[in-house]
Amino acid sequence: MNIKHSKYKNTGILFELLVRQITADTLSGNNSKASSILKKYFVRTELGKEFKLYETLTKHQNISEGKADIILTTIIETSKTLNRGALKRQKYNLIKEISNHYNLEQFFKTKLPTYRAHAALYTLLEIYTSDQLSNPQQIIENKVAILEYMTSSIVKSEKVEADLIQEFKSYDKDLRILTYRVLLEKFNDKYGSLNDNQKEILKEFINSVDNTPKLKEFYNTKVTQLKEELNELSSNIDNKIIQIKVNEVANILSPLSKTSKVGDDNLINLLQYCSLLEELQKSNG
Repeated sequence: MNIKHSKYKNTGILFELLVRQITADTLSGNNSKASSILKKYFVRTELGKEFKLYETLTKHQNISEGKADIILTTIIETSKTLNRGALKRQKYNLIKEISNHYNLEQFFKTKLPTYRAHAALYTLLEIYTSDQLSNPQQIIENKVAILEYMTSSIVKSEKVEADLIQEFKSYDKDLRILTYRVLLEKFNDKYGSLNDNQKEILKEFINSVDNTPKLKEFYNTKVTQLKEELNELSSNIDNKIIQIKVNEVANILSPLSKTSKVGDDNLINLLQYCSLLEELQKSNG
């Protein structure tokens, strides 16, 4: 018998998605329902205990195979002590509450760098806590996936980011507040001169957290809008040379295809087109 992975029941994935949703809500200036949901279901609960197992996995990377095997065995043995009935009820209620405040399809579309490792661990925990006989090949494949995750070298940029976060966490409260203020001031100094159109674009890119279909939809809508505004503006420009150049820019603008992803270059281009549109509008009254 094969165990099928379910992201709706994967405690590690649910926790990570809630954290990212809190980030997106906060950047949007909204009161995050995800924050209260996270506290309700992951503090002093069976879900919270199970999440600690996923957290143990992600905390241990770039280690020896022997150490990784010991950690994985410990995780599996610890999972057997959890109340499976309580876990099932809490996961059901958690998904129900998330669906009351968010679109589930959009909520689960965010891509996570730890998805494969979390999926493998979920499958193993389900296998070892089930009374039914499981497929040995599935056990082997998932164990190998987890051991590879724990023993592989960390990408340098990810390690630097993790070190910075850990260092920030070690600061006392006053120092964290001061650091946050400095970062905020630097951000405002760099992006304070953006016009409303550019701020809207930058905000959407930040809020998306990851490259989602919603982000592409926003990008294509904004491109179409800019194209229409440039064409409309072009018809009112008296200088023929400038008019031709504006038409050329408008013709370059085109929505992304279904297979394309929104990248940093797309963000920069949008911001530059918005700046161009603002300058043209000013020069033409």
